[in-house]
Amino acid sequence: RRGWTRCDDNDWNVYWASPHTIKQIFSPDNGIRLSDSQMVNHFPNHLELTRKDLMVKNLKRYRKELERVAAERAISDANQRNSTSDANQRNSSHGNTDQRNDLDLDFECIPTTFILPADYALLAEEFRRSPNSMWIMKPTSKSQGIGIFIVNRLSQIKRWVAQRVNATAPKDAYVCSRYIADPLLIGGKKFDLRLYVLVVGYRPLKVYVYRRGFARFSSVNYSYEANELDNDLIHLTNVAIQKHSGTYSHTHGWKWSLEDLIKYIEGTRGAAAASQLMESMGWVIVHSLKACQNSMIHDRHCFECYGYDMMIDD
Repeated sequence: RRGWTRCDDNDWNVYWASPHTIKQIFSPDNGIRLSDSQMVNHFPNHLELTRKDLMVKNLKRYRKELERVAAERAISDANQRNSTSDANQRNSSHGNTDQRNDLDLDFECIPTTFILPADYALLAEEFRRSPNSMWIMKPTSKSQGIGIFIVNRLSQIKRWVAQRVNATAPKDAYVCSRYIADPLLIGGKKFDLRLYVLVVGYRPLKVYVYRRGFARFSSVNYSYEANELDNDLIHLTNVAIQKHSGTYSHTHGWKWSLEDLIKYIEGTRGAAAASQLMESMGWVIVHSLKACQNSMIHDRHCFECYGYDMMIDD
């Protein structure tokens, strides 16, 4: 439609390459130089955002940085309040408390998360503080729901650690996050949102969100009961999981368009709630990209299309 033609030589403008090929292109040993008119579809170290453990590391560091900035602003505000009575009056309603609340709102979307097995002691301590909580375990480098399971007892994680020690196959690290136990349900079913985001530069950050996202539904009604923790058809919305359900539809694939989902929320929660939801998801995207902005190797020949999976709580 745009007049692009496929080519098999080096006279190309856009190269849709694998991550391995990207490493080769940007390796200093290869001496490859891209021309001004050539672009590739990955940043050299795109894993800083797309691999779960690296994303967690960057988000935690980013939060600490924002907390440091908020503390510095609080000191500055306090000095201003002490300088004149006018400054005191202005800051009475726009001071440190509001800024810290804004910070908390920005990050309430990030559940408590640990990287295992390295953070096992920290997770055990958290379990003792919240013994009735549920946690979801995900391998750092897998997709399509592979290797994911849910636990509600520390003994389950101890058993998992013991099995890793005895296994001879290569072992992935895992991220363990507090499970969102009260998801927004539609027709009794859990769902998540897939949004596509195009980043054309990190310095400065320039990002576009594709308007045609979609919601992916589970095929079995949601249950929080302990005896259903192993039922992937309840808890995981990945198409690779749900397509094995006896009720899976190959016509609509248990999906809604983003447009239909927003209409549903407008009808059940009001237009203001739908608008706030879209704005909040936009800020989640921005914060996640800013979190890895300083770690990402920026190259003007790169762009990247990311798939974001969003969960909405009740």
